[in-house]
Amino acid sequence: MSSLKRYRDIVIVVLLLAVPFFFLRANMKKPENLNSVDRAILRVSAPIEFGAASLARGTSNVLSSYFYLVDVKADNDRLSYENARLRETVHRLEQKETENRDLRRLLQLREATPGDTVSAQVTGKDFTEFFRVTRVVLDRGSRNIRPHMPVVSPDGVVGSVLHVAGDAVDVQLSVDAAFGIDVEDERTHARGFVRGTGDPTRYACKVEMVDSRDEVEIGDLLVTSGKGKWFPKGVPVARVTKVTKRELGRDQEVEAAPTVDFSRLEHVLILVTPPQEEGEGSAKPGGTAKGK
Repeated sequence: MSSLKRYRDIVIVVLLLAVPFFFLRANMKKPENLNSVDRAILRVSAPIEFGAASLARGTSNVLSSYFYLVDVKADNDRLSYENARLRETVHRLEQKETENRDLRRLLQLREATPGDTVSAQVTGKDFTEFFRVTRVVLDRGSRNIRPHMPVVSPDGVVGSVLHVAGDAVDVQLSVDAAFGIDVEDERTHARGFVRGTGDPTRYACKVEMVDSRDEVEIGDLLVTSGKGKWFPKGVPVARVTKVTKRELGRDQEVEAAPTVDFSRLEHVLILVTPPQEEGEGSAKPGGTAKGK
């Protein structure tokens, strides 16, 4: 048995060595030099060669696709990281541009405002049922800040100084119910008195003492009248949002929205020197207008 097994192994080895040799030999011959044995070998080997080639091509395609996808994933990860980094950079630049634009507007307002002014940055807000107050910190120390001093921004009237504690200043906003200011309609010069509603859910004002004969329409801009040497003349205060006409002899019911967006307020100016124009008709915060 061992002898037969040995002979069988020898035959198998010889065949394994001989068959590829004959296949190779037949494939290397020119077609005109092929004999019948070579043709038979080619007929037998053709399907095997085709299958092996197809398998090789398939394996190559699979491997190529795999490595391609690996490279694509790596590229996608790299591009995603770069896009995220670029978006963050663009966001920072946009924030800087917005801040620079606001500071340029504040500087222009400072240059256009007569008298001494002190700039300040908004640091906090305190809205209660009774008070609409924001806290600011002075950009430079000043001992001249006093209660009732006007506070403005490039968009208009912010309010007035309420309390001072070192460089920290509490500002009573123009939408506070205790704040009031004499105004006029920029379009028709109709007079009125803007007072905050104190509504904690929204920023709103009401316009009191608007004569029924005066022309006031939705969208009209209300600006400071300059009376009483408190705020300079022509500073935007609010824009009319609702007008309810009344019969003669009764004041119109007018509602308005402040021109300043308090939710985005970041920088303000405190007017240390009052306007030089003399006049009557304005009141300090919480006061009443004197004539029209």
